Amino acid sequence: MKQVYNFSAGPAMLPKSVLEKAQAELLDFNGSGMSVMELSHRSKWFIDVIEAAEANLRNLMAIPDHYHVLFLQGGASQQFAMAPMNLMVKNKKADYVMTGSWSKKAYKEAQNFGEVRIVGEDTNNQIPTLTKDMFDPNADYVHITTNNTIEGTAFSELPDTGDVPIVADMSSNILSTPIDVTKFGLIYAGAQKNIGPAGLTIVIIRDDLVGQAPDSVPTMLNYQTHVKNKSSFNTPPTYSIYIAKLVFDWLLELGGLEEMEKLNRTKADLLYQALDQSQIFTAPIKAEYRSLMNVPFVSVNGDQELEAKFIAEAKQEGLETLKGHRSVGGMRASIYNAMPLAGVEKLVDFIKKFEENNR
Repeated sequence: MKQVYNFSAGPAMLPKSVLEKAQAELLDFNGSGMSVMELSHRSKWFIDVIEAAEANLRNLMAIPDHYHVLFLQGGASQQFAMAPMNLMVKNKKADYVMTGSWSKKAYKEAQNFGEVRIVGEDTNNQIPTLTKDMFDPNADYVHITTNNTIEGTAFSELPDTGDVPIVADMSSNILSTPIDVTKFGLIYAGAQKNIGPAGLTIVIIRDDLVGQAPDSVPTMLNYQTHVKNKSSFNTPPTYSIYIAKLVFDWLLELGGLEEMEKLNRTKADLLYQALDQSQIFTAPIKAEYRSLMNVPFVSVNGDQELEAKFIAEAKQEGLETLKGHRSVGGMRASIYNAMPLAGVEKLVDFIKKFEENNR
């Protein structure tokens, strides 16, 4: 089988060992005679899976006991509504930091539930400078998108919001580096980039933020429902949770998030260095705001024909899904946790070879 490196922004690559483990257990999980996809979510087999998944995630991220871990559905897009429905209740106010396409969508959704204020400059190549005095101390929360998948920017440090809890969309960089969970009130992330297949959403929420939702909030959109029922109020995305558990196992075997960060920085540094040295391509993001996960780049002269040629020839080399998002164009290499160093090395070699042939 041809070796393919998938640089898609999501659904993204999964570790080969995880896929092999899933393949080996596909028809008979743990002696059950059934696939995980066939197991009842109330069975001991699956309860063991979801409990192990939570325990491993808590271990990886050092999640304290006063935070709940939820395995939900609906993607980050559902959290755009669920977070304000549950949290924008005391003063009906929230601050949203604008850093890209997904923060704009989160902001637009939140406007349905209260007074939402934009904080920070909306820009495509850097994170806005934020100071404590910019935030409303009476806001129920501050929302940020920690890594911008489309634009390729990321927060290098969290803003100081005082006593106002931070709600973070961490979909495209969760588990890529260690973080201090206690600096957040709520973290949410779609699974399809660094965790597992599409269909699963991870929510990590501080216990004092649970139970605030008004009675008008639908049962399924109330965090308290899922806390009380241990993520199984209805049938959860069982197979996605199982794969997530295998990914957490893989990260622990690797040495945890400290080791994962080292590998991610090595991969990103290698790719950014190649682009910075290139005469025909450029990475437009300011160095201090560059994402470790999503690396957009364009031709120096905006030559769309050259970019199309690069994408087509890269595909022939097994370098898949390098076309940039339609809103920004160019190319984008998403180098999430499961992208091996060899994949980035092959992309760098191809960039250099392509440049030699197309100057």
